[in-house]
Amino acid sequence: MNKIDSINYPIYFNNLTTGLDEFITAGKYSRFFILTDEHTGVHCLPYLQERLKNNPEFDLIEISAGEESKSIDFCVGIWKMLIDYDADRNSLLINLGGGVVTDIGGFAASTYKRGIDFIHVPTTLLSQVDASVGGKTGIDIDNLKNIIGTFTQPKAVFIEHAFLNTLPARQIKSGLAEMLKHGLIADADYWERLKNSDLENLSAELIYDSVLIKNKVVIADPTERGLRKILNFGHTIGHALESYSLDNDKDPLTHGEAIVAGMICETYLSHQKAGLPYEQMQDIIDFLLGYYGKYEFTEDCYPVLSNIMKKDKKNQGGKINCSLLSAIGECRIDNICTDDELCDSLKYYASLEYARA
Repeated sequence: MNKIDSINYPIYFNNLTTGLDEFITAGKYSRFFILTDEHTGVHCLPYLQERLKNNPEFDLIEISAGEESKSIDFCVGIWKMLIDYDADRNSLLINLGGGVVTDIGGFAASTYKRGIDFIHVPTTLLSQVDASVGGKTGIDIDNLKNIIGTFTQPKAVFIEHAFLNTLPARQIKSGLAEMLKHGLIADADYWERLKNSDLENLSAELIYDSVLIKNKVVIADPTERGLRKILNFGHTIGHALESYSLDNDKDPLTHGEAIVAGMICETYLSHQKAGLPYEQMQDIIDFLLGYYGKYEFTEDCYPVLSNIMKKDKKNQGGKINCSLLSAIGECRIDNICTDDELCDSLKYYASLEYARA
């Protein structure tokens, strides 16, 4: 359980101590840079520095934490810092952080001087099981998630279980949402294992298996022409809710919280449109609602959510496209959903009751 081979790059598990030094030495890089946000700069950078004893000094680039930083303005700032530090095409950018850092860092590196090498050292559960794996880079515009980006593979990913000790419980739950999704779309046994695990103390094995599921999908379809679309389950509605919350709430939804709400809505649509058995629909919804609770919204936001969904990058010919479950562990791609169907799923979600903790 030390390494997974992905598309032309390795994913290392708990091997930062020797692996990163060896990787940098073998690459013969002229310069290297570390991108952090202000949180990972404090909590995670010292851990990384201790494991870079055999390498020259690095230049540090820091951005503000949060989804708001995943913008073209911050990306320009990264490019300017690379220019100011005289980064050449034989430089290496180490993205140390969560999904925002790996997404924008990968995008900045993939476009700077037509591309420099980069690696990911993901420090949140969400970035370990999702954002850092698969070669998607991107930035947001007008709160449209990842609307600008590239498919560019990192040179390596280093996943360290120890970084999870720096996270608040809410961020662990955010990453768990993507792990649960992996079970729902591709591995019913994994879904059952997760439900019956200690979710407050996730094991390294469960994280490894989640990455393994995603990696298999990515290898089969690197640029999302077919199978990889199953990873979008919950994300059509979930991304819309995340964008809406970012614009309207003082304490916005995390990515995982939004995706859970999206998965509940799209589980309902799966029963209506893709043949998901009613009992399985109830199993999914009961668990997700019971563990995550419910995001409260009113019908006034439906037109806003619909407008966001119409701009989603996954759409086809102006029609809203969803990936839906035909059974737990099985997902069907390219389901065109009408405004009325999507609105109906949101109304269904709003009608659900759950026991507050």
